[in-house]
Amino acid sequence: MYKQGVGDFPYFVGIPSLAEIATREDRVCVLNILGGESSEVTPVSHLYSGGNIAFGTSPGKRGQVLETALGAVPVFNSVREGLAAGHRFNTGVVYLPPAGVRDGVAELIRVNPELKKIVIVTEKSSVHDAREIRAMAQQSGIDIFGANCLGVADSWNRVRIGGALGGDHPEEALIPGSVALYSNSGNFTTTIAQYLATAGWGTTTLISSGKDVYIHFAAPEFAYALANDARSKAAVLYVEPGGYYEHALKLTKPTVACVVGRWKAKLTRAVGHAGAMGGSGDSAEAKEHWFMDAFGVDELFSPDNPVCSAKGAVVTNIAHIPLALSAVMRLNGIEPDFAPRGSLALKPWFGNAQGLDLPPDLALPVVEAPGPYNAQIAALARQIGRSFPRQPMKDASGVSQMDPKTQITRLHGVSVLEAARQPLESNLCFALLREHNGPNDNALISVALAAYVNLHGDPMLAAAEAAREAGNAPNAVLAAAASILGPKRVETARAVVDLLIARFSDAGLQDARDEDFDCRGLVLSDAERARFVGERPDARGEAMMAALEARGARSVFLKFIRHLGGYPSADAVLAAIAMTLAWGPLARKRISLESARGLPWYLKLYGALIGASAPAARHEARAFCGVPQQELLSRWTANEIAYLTLLGERPDAERLFAFQVLVGILLSNGPGSISAQGAKGAVSADGPQTPARVQINKAMVGFLTHTGYSHGGAGYEAITFLVEQFRNSHLSDPGDPAHGLDLGAMAHAYAERYAAEKAAARELGGERRAIAGINHPVFKDKPVNLDPREAYLVELFRERGEHNVFHDYYHALTRALFEAGVTRNVFCVNIDAVIGALLLKMLWPRYQRGALGEHDLESAAFTLFLYGRMIGCAAEIDDHLNRGRNMDTRTAASALRFVS
Repeated sequence: MYKQGVGDFPYFVGIPSLAEIATREDRVCVLNILGGESSEVTPVSHLYSGGNIAFGTSPGKRGQVLETALGAVPVFNSVREGLAAGHRFNTGVVYLPPAGVRDGVAELIRVNPELKKIVIVTEKSSVHDAREIRAMAQQSGIDIFGANCLGVADSWNRVRIGGALGGDHPEEALIPGSVALYSNSGNFTTTIAQYLATAGWGTTTLISSGKDVYIHFAAPEFAYALANDARSKAAVLYVEPGGYYEHALKLTKPTVACVVGRWKAKLTRAVGHAGAMGGSGDSAEAKEHWFMDAFGVDELFSPDNPVCSAKGAVVTNIAHIPLALSAVMRLNGIEPDFAPRGSLALKPWFGNAQGLDLPPDLALPVVEAPGPYNAQIAALARQIGRSFPRQPMKDASGVSQMDPKTQITRLHGVSVLEAARQPLESNLCFALLREHNGPNDNALISVALAAYVNLHGDPMLAAAEAAREAGNAPNAVLAAAASILGPKRVETARAVVDLLIARFSDAGLQDARDEDFDCRGLVLSDAERARFVGERPDARGEAMMAALEARGARSVFLKFIRHLGGYPSADAVLAAIAMTLAWGPLARKRISLESARGLPWYLKLYGALIGASAPAARHEARAFCGVPQQELLSRWTANEIAYLTLLGERPDAERLFAFQVLVGILLSNGPGSISAQGAKGAVSADGPQTPARVQINKAMVGFLTHTGYSHGGAGYEAITFLVEQFRNSHLSDPGDPAHGLDLGAMAHAYAERYAAEKAAARELGGERRAIAGINHPVFKDKPVNLDPREAYLVELFRERGEHNVFHDYYHALTRALFEAGVTRNVFCVNIDAVIGALLLKMLWPRYQRGALGEHDLESAAFTLFLYGRMIGCAAEIDDHLNRGRNMDTRTAASALRFVS
């Protein structure tokens, strides 16, 4: 049985014209109407089509309804039930899972003799099922569209059946005109219709064919129905590789064919659409030639090479379709359907140069979007800060990543080696705000940390000291202190942040450092003012304000506090500092509002944890580590304060830079490190989707408890090794290139001893322990191996003209081990050796004098690691707070194993 048309089909085709594919008379039954996709798409189709959905099915849900703007659509267990209830339909839409598609089609055909059309939206149906569906439809005289399609639509009839052609507002894209559209891609069906409108062309019927191996209503059927549709003066076909549906098409009207996917000819399996695989002569290039032969052209159409005929043109870019169609139609004497509606030139609706001064050809002007998008963009512009999508974050991070080849970690896209060139205060700000500081902000953050580093009289110090006296490692000491700094100790500062954001965003503040900004119009209630200033002096608040004044720090928020009169509270000053730091990143939507609200907590916590790493005896009423408190506030940088705390002395420039480098390279070791997992797990356990419940100090404790002497104290092993080698060397200054030591002889002597010990151990069936700081499992098997991190730092210190005898010894030793036959090649000096060499250089004079013991060296190495990793883990905590899902650090059930 088959219909006669422009060509004879050896199979059934029941639709003679495109005008009959989607009509106002069609009534539709939707299978799995309450499914995720259908429940969103079907109400839009029902409204656009004037109420064309008769009913839907969803097994076990009889009596439920799908709510739409035109009323409720009834739901039944089966098609038969819907028919028995008196509903009639001639078109079925299938949203069933792949395994149920064949049975769903069989049910539609078996129980409804009035059925004429079926649209199958489901993708990934099996080829076997598609064959059976084809056989059933042919036997029963039914046309099928799909599978794996977005359905059909008719702009003239204002009807949509099946999927989401035209999106949520079909009337915006499906504009009546004279061009029929047939596409292997569902989404591109809508996009091409929108593109055509920019050149003044509207559409008649739109068919998303799908691109399964079996395309039921294929290009030949489309050409047949096109010929019989008086409304359609031309056609556009979007074609992908795979299948012979377009071969020798009998096109009777001007046509533009867009053929894509040349790259797929190189593949050996399907990707994307199931049939889109080049192979047996049905590649994209082959299809281009089929159409060029049909149109009588010998080249592809492009704006620079507008080759076409009155029959048509072939393009490979959907953006060229409108231009090609207009050129073809001019040759046929046919004008566009209406005046062009815009253009395809790039017209950004919103933009953010991230503070960059772009050249004119890149700095595209922002234009107002058409409605309703302009209103949505305006609302977005009013939004404070950025909104991050929730994502599964197990073994993942939006902050850090480690290159497995170089072992170099990047934080917010910046290498930790580059971060090592920045002072501690700038890196802390960068970790949380995604931007490194300038001098003004470095002064602000240094005051914030200095204000909380002295814990004299604070229970945090008592907790830390008790943990220290109990013999705990540095991480446990800091964890004890961090547990005291809970949310109630920062609630006032966070409330002040909220007030500052609300008042100054409404006032249109652009630059938080612009002290000329007029604050006089900002009004606070008495209760709000009490959060900023009090009637009695707050010693810490006054000291912070005096220090900021002495440093010449600029902040419109601090100016606002001064103008309120009264005595500023320390919490208000801390909040003002935090908001000065965060305002730019907030305005540029680099950080979220929640990140800005958490910043006072991070600042107070980081300062307190540095302080807690110093014994209680160094905390005095008016001094810290022997330095007057006001001097710390007014003159010391956070980098210098951290050095003072760890090493108990005022740093010179060389030692301070080495300390800065150590903190920088220890910021992060990637999202999979134990410490990062501890921080992220603590946030996930609190529930990052409810930020008010997440306790930042508890998350920091999670990081601290996930460090240890292996993950955290690894640099100490290198220090121990170096101390052993240089104990009797009488070395006085490790930074003096004229140290007088023969490093080569020392290295060869050790290499010979090591070779003998290794041979003896092998005789006894054991293995000599590896040398700390030498070799790396990734950087090996070359004649001379290098750790790129170590090589970078060698060059950095060479540029500065600084020497380190311990580092030089390591290089001599790797050569000596090779020459002594201990190693097959010259091993690399790894990053742990650099950490050990840099730290020991700072500590060596006091170690030689007996002022420091080996336990002190170990504690210093471990604590230094904590200083750096606290910064990186603060970034991980903040990222997981914004981006993570509850409990999403768990191992998936499918990956669990039982070992007996």
